[in-house]
Amino acid sequence: MTLKQRNLPFLHTFFFFFCLCPADIVFASSNETDHHALLAFKYEINEDPLHVLSSWNNSIPFCDWYGVMCSKRHRRVISLNLSSLQLAGSLSSQVGNLSFLRILNLDCNLFKGRLPEEISLLFRLQTLTIANNSFQGQLPKNLTHSAHLLTLNLDGNNFTGSIPNALGYLPKLTTISLSANLLTGKIPPSLGNLSLSNLSIAKNQIEGSIPRELSRLSNLQFLHLSQNYLSGAIPASLYNISSIKMLAVAGNNLNGFLPSSLFLTLPKLEKLYLGGNQFFGPIPQTITNASALVRIDFCLNSFSGSIPKSLGGLHNLELLNFGGNVLGTKEGDDLTFLDSLSNCTNLRQVFVPLNRLKGVIPDSLANFSITLTTLWLDRNLVHGSIPSHMVNLVNLEILSLFENELSGSIPQSIGELSNLQVLRLDHNILSGIIPPTIGNATFVNILLLSDNMLEGSIPNSIGNFMSLKELDLSQNNLTDAVPDQVWGLTSLSIGLFLAGNALTGPISSQVGEMVNLMELDVSHNRLSGEIPTTLGNCLVLQYIRLESNHFNGVIPSSMKTLKGIEVLDLSRNNFSGQIPEFFLELPFIKNLNLSFNMFDGEVPRGISGNLSAISVEGNNKLCGGVLELRLPPCSNPKNHRRSPPLKTILRISIPLLALAFASVSIVLLWVRKSREERSPSSTSEHQHLKLSYHELHKATNGFSSANLLGEGSFGAVFKGMLSRNNKFVAIKVVKLHEHGAKKSFLAECEALRNIRHRNLVKIITSCSSIDFRGNDFGALVFEFMSKGSLDKQLHPTGESVKLNIVQRFNIAIDVAMALDYLHHQCHVQIVHCDLKPSNVLLNDDLHALVSDFGLAKFLMVRASQAESSSIGLRGTIGYVAPEYGLSREVSTQGDVYSYGILLLELFTGKRPTESMFANNFQLHDFVEMALPDRLMEVIDPSLSLEEESNLDNNGQCVNTGNIRMCLAMILQVGVVCSAASPRDRMDIGDVITELYKAKSILFETRLS
Repeated sequence: MTLKQRNLPFLHTFFFFFCLCPADIVFASSNETDHHALLAFKYEINEDPLHVLSSWNNSIPFCDWYGVMCSKRHRRVISLNLSSLQLAGSLSSQVGNLSFLRILNLDCNLFKGRLPEEISLLFRLQTLTIANNSFQGQLPKNLTHSAHLLTLNLDGNNFTGSIPNALGYLPKLTTISLSANLLTGKIPPSLGNLSLSNLSIAKNQIEGSIPRELSRLSNLQFLHLSQNYLSGAIPASLYNISSIKMLAVAGNNLNGFLPSSLFLTLPKLEKLYLGGNQFFGPIPQTITNASALVRIDFCLNSFSGSIPKSLGGLHNLELLNFGGNVLGTKEGDDLTFLDSLSNCTNLRQVFVPLNRLKGVIPDSLANFSITLTTLWLDRNLVHGSIPSHMVNLVNLEILSLFENELSGSIPQSIGELSNLQVLRLDHNILSGIIPPTIGNATFVNILLLSDNMLEGSIPNSIGNFMSLKELDLSQNNLTDAVPDQVWGLTSLSIGLFLAGNALTGPISSQVGEMVNLMELDVSHNRLSGEIPTTLGNCLVLQYIRLESNHFNGVIPSSMKTLKGIEVLDLSRNNFSGQIPEFFLELPFIKNLNLSFNMFDGEVPRGISGNLSAISVEGNNKLCGGVLELRLPPCSNPKNHRRSPPLKTILRISIPLLALAFASVSIVLLWVRKSREERSPSSTSEHQHLKLSYHELHKATNGFSSANLLGEGSFGAVFKGMLSRNNKFVAIKVVKLHEHGAKKSFLAECEALRNIRHRNLVKIITSCSSIDFRGNDFGALVFEFMSKGSLDKQLHPTGESVKLNIVQRFNIAIDVAMALDYLHHQCHVQIVHCDLKPSNVLLNDDLHALVSDFGLAKFLMVRASQAESSSIGLRGTIGYVAPEYGLSREVSTQGDVYSYGILLLELFTGKRPTESMFANNFQLHDFVEMALPDRLMEVIDPSLSLEEESNLDNNGQCVNTGNIRMCLAMILQVGVVCSAASPRDRMDIGDVITELYKAKSILFETRLS
C-alpha cells in the first residue's frame, strides 16, 4: 500500500469534518487574533469621554462591539469605524494583525504619536482615513504592500518629511489627501502613474514646481495644492485634463500668464483658486465658456487689463474675487463688467478691491440677484454717485466703497438695505447730510463715513444700531451737538471717532454706558463742558483723545478706574485744578498730553517716570516736579506776603517772554502738523488695526511649523512678524472645522472685547475672513509674550533657568489680580473656565497675563441679565473643578479651584496629572498632608532657600527665616482654594489679601 493510499481515510475524515463544522470553530484561532488586536487597540486609548469603548468587553462578541464590523462568513474584522468620538491616545501596532481589515476610519479624534509601520501589513486595506488627529512622524514608506488601497486620507495631522515616491505605485489608489500637515520636499512625479480623481496636498511646506507628470491623471477631478511654496509656472498640459472640477493653487509662488484657451479645455471646471501668487497678464476672455464655474478667485496677483464683460454667461457663479491686482484701463469704463453679472442669479460675493478700476457704478447694479451679500469695490478710482436703486439688493450684508472718488450725497434709500452689517464709504468726496433713514438698517455693526465732506448734524437714528461696534464720522463738516442716542450706543467696542468736525455741546453722561469701548476720539471739535464722571465706567478704554476743544473743569477722580489707558490726550482745552495723582498708576500709558490747559499747583513727582510720554507745557500755573520738566519751583507759603525783588521779576519775565515766543512757534508747527495729519493720505494713529488673511499668512511664513508656538483642541498659535510695523505678534488660528471651535472663537472674541486689565493678555485685533481656498478663516492677534507660557517656565527643558521664589510669588499675585478683575471688577462677571499654567503667558519682565478665553462664560450681561452658554468641557483635566463633572453650572468658585491647583504647581513644581497622583490621591492631598511640619518635602527641589535669601526685589531683601513661613502661607492658600467643596474655597479677593500678607513677611524693607 502506498503512502497516498494509507492517508486516504484520514483525508476523507478531515474533509468531512471541515464541511460539517461551523466556520467560527474552524477560524477560532484567527478570530482570537482579531480579538487580541482590538483589546490592544483599546489599551492604547487614554480618553474616551463618550464611553463608546465600554461595549468592548467579554460580555458580548467582539463583532458586536461599537464601530466594529465583521464578515458574515469568517467572522473576521473587515471595518473599524470610530470617527468623531473624541478618543485620545496612540494607535496600537497590533492593528496590523487585523489581516482582513478593509476600512480603517479614525477621523476627527485626538490620536497622537506615529502611524505604526505595521499598518502596511493590512494587504486587504481599501480605505485608510485618519484625518484631523495629531499623528506625527514620517509617512510609512511601505504602504505599497496595501495593493488594494483606494483612499488615503491623512489630512489635518502633524506628519513631517517628504511624500513617499512609492505612493505612485499603488495601482488602485483614487484619492490622496495629505493637506494640513508639515510635509516638505517636492511632489513626487510618480503620482502621475495613478488613476487619481482627488489629489490634495494643501497647507504643507511643499516646494519646487508642479510636475508635468500630473497631466497624465486623466480622471482627476480635484487638485488642491494651495498654501505651499510651489514655484514656476503651471504646466500647460495640466490645463488639458478635461475632467477637472476644482483647481486650487492659491498661496504659493507660482507665476506666468494664463493661456487664452484655458477655459476651453476645462469644460467641467467649477472652482478655480489662483489667489496669492505672481500670475500676470490679462484674464482670458474665454472664461465665459466655463459655464460650470461656481467660484473664481484670482486675488493678490498682478493680472492687468480689463475684466471680461461677458461674465453673465456664468449662470452658476457664486463668488468672484479679482481683488488686489492691477486691473483697469485708461478708457474709464472698467465697471461695465458689472452689467453682465446681473444675469448670474446665484451670485453671492463680488470682490474687486485694490485695483485701478475707473468709471461709475452702473445702474444695472440694482438688477443684481437678491442673493448678493457682499460687494467690495474699495480702493479703486470709482467716481460718480452711489446708485439709489441699490435697495433691490435686499440681502446685501457688506457694502465697501471706501478710498474712491465718489461724490454726491448718500442715498436716502440706503436705510432700506435691512440686512446690511458693514457700510464703508470713508475716504471719498461725498457731501450733503447723513440721511436719517440710515438708522433703518438696524443690523449695521460697522459704519465708517470718515474723510468726506458731509455736513449738518448727526442723525438721532444712528442710535437704532443696537449691534454697532465701530462708528467713524471723523474729518467731515458735521455741526451741532452729538445726540444722546449716539452717546448711548452700548454696543460700541472698537471705537467712536468724531474727530475733525465742528461739533458742539458736552459729552453726555450716557458715555458711561459704553462699557466695551476701546477708543474715544472727539478731538478737533468745539465740544465744551466737563468730563462726565461716568467715563470711569468704560473700563476697556485704551485711547482717549479730547484735544483741541473747549472742555473745562477738573479731571474727575472716577477716571482712576481706567487702568488700561495707553493714550490720554487732553491738550488745548481749558482744564483746571491739579494734575491728579492717579495718573501715576496708569501702567500702560504711552502718551499723556496735558499741554496748553489751565492746570495749576505742584506736578506730582512720580509723573515724570517716562518723560518722553508726558507733556505739560503751556500750563503757566504749574510748578515743581523734576528738573527735566523745566517748571518753576513751588513757592514757600511763608514768603507769599513779600513782594519779589526786581532781580527776581527780571529773572522770571525774560524766560517767560522767550517761552511765549517759543509757544507761538510751537502752535504754528502744531497747526501745520495737524493739517498734514488730517489729510486723506495720512494714516491716523488711532485707526483700529485691520489685518487680512494674506497679511497673517505672510507674517507666519504660511503658518509654518517653524513658527508654531503651541496647539490646542480648537486652535494653533503661531509667532509672526507684521510687515507694516516689523513687530512680533502671537496669532491664534482657530480650527473652524473642529466641532465647537466656531463657538469657542466667538466666545473668546466676546470675552476679549469686554475686558481690559494689565494682567490679561492684550488682543491687537481679530480676523474673520476667507482663506485662499475660500474656506472660513478666523484668528486672534495678540501681543507676543517673549517668555512663553508659565507651563514652559515651570517645566523647562535643556538648560533653561527655573523661576525663583520672588518671581513665582509675583506671578501668583498677577494671576489672582486677573481673576479678581474678571469676577468682581469687570462690568460683566466672567468665569474663565480653563485656568492652567499653559494659559498664563509671561512678558519680558516675567509679569503674568492670563490668556485663552475660548471657554469663558458670562454669568451676567448688564443689558439683558441673560446668561451665555459654556462651551464644551469646562476646563482641563487636573485643573477643572470636581463639581463640573457633575454637570453643575459654572461659577467663580470653579476658577478659584483651578487657581488653587495652579498655585500648588507653581511652588511644588509638580503637575496635577503626574503618575503619582492616582486612585483619588491628588496634588491637593500631597500638599495638605505635608503642612506644616514637612513643608520642604513638597517644595520644588530646584528652589534653594539659601540662594533665595540673597534675592532683591526693588530695594527689598528676602529674610531667610521668613521664607518658610511665607511658603507655608502660600501653600495653605492653594490647599483651601482647591478644596473639593465650592463652599470651602476662598473668594479670589481674600486670596489677594492673604498673598499680600505673605508678601509683607517675605520682604523686609532695606534702608537705603
